[in-house]
Amino acid sequence: MERICEPELMDEPLQAQAYAAADFSSSDRAVLERIAALPALLGSGDGTGLSVVDLGCGPGNITFLLARRWPEARVLGIDGSAAMLAIAERRRLADPAAHRQVRFQRLVLPSPELEGPCSAVVSNSLLHHLHDPAVLWGAVKQLSGPDTSLFVRDLRRPANAADLEALVVRHAGAAPEVLRRDYSHSLRAAFTPAEVREQLVVAGLGGLEVREVDDRYLEIQGHGLPGRLAP
Repeated sequence: MERICEPELMDEPLQAQAYAAADFSSSDRAVLERIAALPALLGSGDGTGLSVVDLGCGPGNITFLLARRWPEARVLGIDGSAAMLAIAERRRLADPAAHRQVRFQRLVLPSPELEGPCSAVVSNSLLHHLHDPAVLWGAVKQLSGPDTSLFVRDLRRPANAADLEALVVRHAGAAPEVLRRDYSHSLRAAFTPAEVREQLVVAGLGGLEVREVDDRYLEIQGHGLPGRLAP
């Protein structure tokens, strides 16, 4: 099935509110457990001395889970959507003591403002939004160093329209219409494993592991990444 891009930013207030109100707790916890197994974070206690960047953080679902898991780590959520970050910031201010190490920054990739290295770079459901996927892998390299771990989870594109519709019914059948619409568009905009592997080779990140998970996800991970892109 041919890839059809969707808008890069989820900037409609209704869209952002619907996404923030949806219950992604099960999949978010699964992402957190995968992140917790990264070499840079495994056995790191309360996270003292660690820094984690959440690319495409949206309303902060994963960002706040990271902060709760490692309360002494510096956690930065980055997104290009003002509507999403407004929700994330309200959540942060609702419990400033618990989120004292969390901050959010509005950036649209690619951006020269990204500074590394950090301990871990994570991203959940950003890649399929990008018209040019190279900007994600460029950002990863800007944030990385020899001790940086990476974890990316994203959708993978179904083989055909029938498979796409079946996934929408299975995973978003009871969701609000705006979420069903966006989920369908996201599946169509997602990449195949072969496409992601090719992207990584071009980016000089061919050593990263790419694997299929469940009926709809891709996971990309690795440790000890090449550092900041040459000027």
